Amino acid sequence: MTQRGLRGLLPSRTDYSALPRTWRGDLLAGVTVGIVALPLALAFGVSSGAGAESGLVTAIIAGIVAAVFGGSNVQVSGPTGAMVVVLAPIMAAQGTGALALICLLAGVLVLLAGILRLGRTISYIPWPVIEGFTLGIAVIIFLQQVPTATGTTPGESTNAAISAVQALLTASWPKLGWSLLLVAIVVVIMLVSLKLAPKFPGSLLAIVIAGFLAALLGLPVDVIGELPTGLPAPTLPDFSHAGSLLAPALAVAALAAIESLLAARVAASISDTGPYDADRELVGQGLASIAAGLFGGMPATGAIARTAVSIRAGARTRLAAVVHGLLLLAVVLVGASVVSHIPLAALAGVLMVTSCRMIAPSTVRAVMGSTRADAVVFVITAIVTVSVDLIYAVLIGLLAAGFFALRQLAGASGVHREELPGAAQPGDERIALFRLEGALFFGAAERMLERVTALRDIEVVLIRMSQLQILDATGAQVITDMIVSLERRGITVLVKGIQPRHLKLAERVGVLRSLRHQNHLFDDLDAAVAHARSHGFGPRPEGLGGLPGNLTSPGGQVDESAGDRL
Repeated sequence: MTQRGLRGLLPSRTDYSALPRTWRGDLLAGVTVGIVALPLALAFGVSSGAGAESGLVTAIIAGIVAAVFGGSNVQVSGPTGAMVVVLAPIMAAQGTGALALICLLAGVLVLLAGILRLGRTISYIPWPVIEGFTLGIAVIIFLQQVPTATGTTPGESTNAAISAVQALLTASWPKLGWSLLLVAIVVVIMLVSLKLAPKFPGSLLAIVIAGFLAALLGLPVDVIGELPTGLPAPTLPDFSHAGSLLAPALAVAALAAIESLLAARVAASISDTGPYDADRELVGQGLASIAAGLFGGMPATGAIARTAVSIRAGARTRLAAVVHGLLLLAVVLVGASVVSHIPLAALAGVLMVTSCRMIAPSTVRAVMGSTRADAVVFVITAIVTVSVDLIYAVLIGLLAAGFFALRQLAGASGVHREELPGAAQPGDERIALFRLEGALFFGAAERMLERVTALRDIEVVLIRMSQLQILDATGAQVITDMIVSLERRGITVLVKGIQPRHLKLAERVGVLRSLRHQNHLFDDLDAAVAHARSHGFGPRPEGLGGLPGNLTSPGGQVDESAGDRL
């Protein structure tokens, strides 16, 4: 990469050019989103298995680093539900000791993706795949909260649904009743707040009330527990197990890249703060995860919900996300003792409401009501996300979407037989004019081959390619095979209108070499038809199997390809 290209991935003065005009709104937005992010950071940390402290550290460190180095002016980063879904089974299998190394490895992979300019690949993920992926994540997040909401421990299964059922089987009173009561209080407060004051941080109010009641009544419920009163010192992890953790780190990196770029794209679409740089965003998110791992945090991604809150509160520059991280740091420094008494069931209630709001019913109706193919892709992606794995879900969703897209493209292509232009002449019935249109690729080529090679009682085939929009190597090879097959049967093949962008491919694959003579390639349809008619088609000579008797060219000269035919 050139020095100029590398400079484009780094912070610059222009990142803050609007700050003199927007700093007040940015400060207010940063405080607002910081208040909203506090319960989410705690809840995501607990739900992932890394602990509440890890969630807070990630929101602080990764939030600030991604804001400074990322490619979006308003993106807010930190722990997210999607990352929890991937990280929870990894933590269960590898233990919390592997978290720092996974975080660093994933961060390096995301950083390399940004340096290699892979950011724009996110545009190739279809909308139904994204929404199916989001729905599946929402279901998993909800199911992951069942053990905490019921005061039990998660089951042994790595599948969220099975683990939730296993946890419910171990529930006991009165802990179950009190935990569900706190969940209900949080849910009601958040829903009422969303209805009456959408911009008010109802989740924080709900947690404060639930925590106050739990402490006042001395309820037998689990709480966060002791938190440090400052950030831990940065430490390097043990790299001896890096090889065994590369696969989990790759899954984490893929998710971090996908979710961060989606969030940045959404932020750019709902705000007037300018476009985002996808490659720089990957660089920023990679550095954020590396930094979070050094301080004991978890992998970070861009957070769509928190970013939207920040924008609605007035964020216009990166200062808002930086203030959000600094506010959370202040909470750790001065309020850790208070935060430690928050009931885990209250955090579960926050995440349950959050998961239910991740995808709107109107979005589901829109996808399901669009086309049958899009609905199938949406459902498949959601089911695989819940039952198998997030990364596999995206890959399978892409394969399904690609299959339907190719099938639709193949259906839109065609080979059509046309009447010869001008007044009918004797012998026209032995000339077949075909028009190729649309896309001739591996999904549609065989159909054309079957149609043309099935001809009978035809002595000249004229193929029009001027309206062919897409031609791949398979399509070109099929045309070559078709010409060879027809010529072998004594049928002359003329080709008209190969587009300049297809000409090089046609030369390389052999389309032009398969023609009997170079003058069988035309740019003008009238000239091609005149050449076809010039073959005469008089009475068939005995013993020649129906070969044409007159082989003169339009100018009266002998067709140089006649000897090849005879």
